[in-house]
Amino acid sequence: MPFDQLKRREFIALLGGTIAWPRGAHAEQAQRIQRVGMLLPARANDSEYPSLVGAFLQGLQQSGWTDGRNIHVDIRWGGGNVDTISKEAVELVALAPDVIMAAGSAAAGPLLRVTRTIPVVFTIVPDPVGAGFVDSLARPGGNATGFASFEYGIGGKWLALLKEMAPSVTRVAVLRDPRITAGIGQFGAIQSVAPAAGVEVSPINLHDSSGVERDITAFAHSGNGGLIVTSSGQSVRYRDLIIMLAARYKLPAVYYARAFAAGGGLISYGPDRIDEFRRAAGYVDRILRGAKPAELPVQAPTKFEMVINLKTAKALGLAVPNALLVSANEVIE
Repeated sequence: MPFDQLKRREFIALLGGTIAWPRGAHAEQAQRIQRVGMLLPARANDSEYPSLVGAFLQGLQQSGWTDGRNIHVDIRWGGGNVDTISKEAVELVALAPDVIMAAGSAAAGPLLRVTRTIPVVFTIVPDPVGAGFVDSLARPGGNATGFASFEYGIGGKWLALLKEMAPSVTRVAVLRDPRITAGIGQFGAIQSVAPAAGVEVSPINLHDSSGVERDITAFAHSGNGGLIVTSSGQSVRYRDLIIMLAARYKLPAVYYARAFAAGGGLISYGPDRIDEFRRAAGYVDRILRGAKPAELPVQAPTKFEMVINLKTAKALGLAVPNALLVSANEVIE
């Protein structure tokens, strides 16, 4: 879908007004409209993605690119559905864009199954090497590069935060998508540190809404339970449902992204996703100017953020430790 159909006024507000365009170096680029694709796993009305897409477009503008002037941006939404994402990937590749930005493994995987020639810049991918997207982080080697969201070791941090917020938790359900390498790897990392934390962990696989509700309901029937929600397109798709079920059954939960805490989840910890989308624009700019993805190393996140929802903590009867409040990047009251 062209960017000009995506609530233009909202994005103009996000981008913060008029930008003065530099002359000279960019004058030649204005002679040809470059085509940039975006494949996003979420729905077009997702609460998080306007700010992410806005950050990407702002990053392009800061490098001298703007939709309708010297580039054309095609945005396709997968709606969290595997078949839809695959269909949109095929249609986007058929447009023969100069470069495609893909958000997450859920989008990058189907896209790279369709093309190994069009440059792809991915964001928020936990394990691009394990997923087969690149040969190595330092030397990607193919048509893809981008930004890894975190190492699996962050799973230990999620579990530690859950125990700090709710010390009585002895059982933890890890919500993951087992169809991607990140789903398996994130669960394995959490499982490896669980004995030292004194908890028993079990997976809940994210396949469909009825299964998510059934499995969380069954897990909640025994006491002292908590949730860890790992990174995947499926967790985005079922975000509201997961948050609602955690509240219904009074399950303390740790999430990997701010959008969950902003939507009523207890606490989130993970990379600053807006920063990743903005940095991805820098790689797209370099590729449009002649750089090869194979020569651009995959980068690790540079900014992490912790968000705590005090209203949710109160509803769960939890007293948030002062140490967490002090270290939080944002506290929602």
